[in-house]
Amino acid sequence: MTSGARENDKKKKKKMSSLWPFCSAKCFQNPSSEVAEPDKADSVSPVVKKQPGGWKTMPFILGNETLERLATIGLLANFMVYLMREFHMEQVAASNVLNIWSGITNFAPLLGAFISDAYVGKFPTIAVASLASFMGMVIVTLTAGIPTLHPPSCKPTAGNCIGPNRLQLGVLLTGLGFLTIGSAGIRPCSIPFGVDQFDQTTEEGIKGVNSFFNWYYTTFTIVLLITQTLVVYIQDSVSWVWGFGIPTGLMVASIVMFVVGYRIYVHAMPEGSIFSGIAQVCVAAFKKRRLKLPSEQHDNKINGGGLFYDPPLNGSTVLFKLPLTNQFRFLNKAAMIVEGDELKPDGSPANKWRLTSIQNVEEVKCLIKIIPIWASGIISFTAMSQQGTFIVSQAMNMDRHLGHNFQIPPGSISIISMITVGIWLPFYDRFMVPALRKLTKHEGGITLLQRIGIGIVFSVLAMVVAGLVEKERRAAAISHPNSPMSVMWLAPQLIVLGLCEAFSALGLIEFFNRQFPEHMRSIANSLLFCSFAGSSYLSTLLVNTVHAVTGGHGRPDWLANDINSGRLDYFYYLVAGLGVLNFIYFLYVARRYRYKLKNLLVGETPFLDVDLSSSKP
Repeated sequence: MTSGARENDKKKKKKMSSLWPFCSAKCFQNPSSEVAEPDKADSVSPVVKKQPGGWKTMPFILGNETLERLATIGLLANFMVYLMREFHMEQVAASNVLNIWSGITNFAPLLGAFISDAYVGKFPTIAVASLASFMGMVIVTLTAGIPTLHPPSCKPTAGNCIGPNRLQLGVLLTGLGFLTIGSAGIRPCSIPFGVDQFDQTTEEGIKGVNSFFNWYYTTFTIVLLITQTLVVYIQDSVSWVWGFGIPTGLMVASIVMFVVGYRIYVHAMPEGSIFSGIAQVCVAAFKKRRLKLPSEQHDNKINGGGLFYDPPLNGSTVLFKLPLTNQFRFLNKAAMIVEGDELKPDGSPANKWRLTSIQNVEEVKCLIKIIPIWASGIISFTAMSQQGTFIVSQAMNMDRHLGHNFQIPPGSISIISMITVGIWLPFYDRFMVPALRKLTKHEGGITLLQRIGIGIVFSVLAMVVAGLVEKERRAAAISHPNSPMSVMWLAPQLIVLGLCEAFSALGLIEFFNRQFPEHMRSIANSLLFCSFAGSSYLSTLLVNTVHAVTGGHGRPDWLANDINSGRLDYFYYLVAGLGVLNFIYFLYVARRYRYKLKNLLVGETPFLDVDLSSSKP
């Protein structure tokens, strides 16, 4: 051996010896199998002990959540009708405003989650966002109360209605913009902030979190029932000013209740943005792309080419370490320690853009795996989004009388879907799951992916039923214009849409919260709203494309302002056809999905979900 080679060998040994005190056998894993063997004794970081607020904070948090949702949902529950009746917008224009605004609002929580996790924390984010929501609600209320902020009244049958001018439309969009800012902060932080109040390292804390979710969804259902009945009735039959003013007053009560509990809340400190961690993993893997990974069947010997950086966890929100897997193996290179990688005295990498931990690598893998499943929810939610647009238009042209003196407000008809969810979920939990559990031997009766898939099927069936009902409604309206069909004919499609929500939407919520690491749950909740955003944009694209292609040149416009002269049923069939393609895509990605595994806390009973292909490891 030459002197130069001996010198390089000495330097390499010196380098490795300097890393060895930190990189002991318990801190490194080799990908000798699909999942490395977890070490329970070292699976949990030395979490900083906190004194959780627990159930004494729940009256303030749930009270704030209930009043805030009652305010914002109550403001917008009947907004399609408001735009068409008070702002004299055509059906397509009003639908576009709602869909585009809804899309922006549902993407905004990603920004709110980033600001909360990286810089300010959940409480300040929710507080500032609540003030923004209040400002937005005040502005929207003013558009109804001040005559110069909305078009003059008219009779649509007279054909002399004037649409909004630039000032009126600008003020309205400003109010919606403030509501978007409010949603950006409240939606991704509300559930994680409630979870923060419980110590999840204790059995009592875990039970508290489960109860919190139950109470959260219970209050959410109650809010929807109130807004779709009482609030919509006030807007439709009493006054738009009162119908918007009451939710605005409730928003003030929500802010006061939230601030009052400040001293007893647990305030988890921001731990940095996960987006920078994602970027670091990608950059580090790219820089080390020429490295050769150890074989999947490699033994557990630690050598210079098989060392992986796996320090103890030191965050206050991460309770479980993720084991190294061989899915997306090229990312594992980001955690390989090679010559040139240095560690600080505290054990952290000197350059995080060259060396990241196994935990960071596996978190990025979780995100990559989830994206295809997330995408499948967009078309399902496109079917659900019709409840606030064209189904309302159908209801406006049907007989809505219950008795001689009472008419169902068009915006309230979707309550049928919510009642379906409220009845089905307890029945499913108490009767269906135990029965299915006996057949499948699975804790949840069916897997999360199977639940989502069933929801996609219901979304297709809902649009087929909607098309058939619309065909009959249109025929009856043309042949008997003075005797419109009862609005209760919309019940079948709304019932099926309720089942779609119970399976698909709630299945995705549970899927995201289980499959994302603990400290990424703000992003997990944001991702659900991004599905709604995608569905809003897709719906807008479909509406504008269909309107442009089918309208003009003597051709019947499927989405004509007068739905009796249009062919709304064809539009529903189009959405159903897209749903069939979406279901085929979902089956493809679901069969290839591998559920997240974790190193368990000592004494914890493992929960192992299985994917659609039971034969896969």
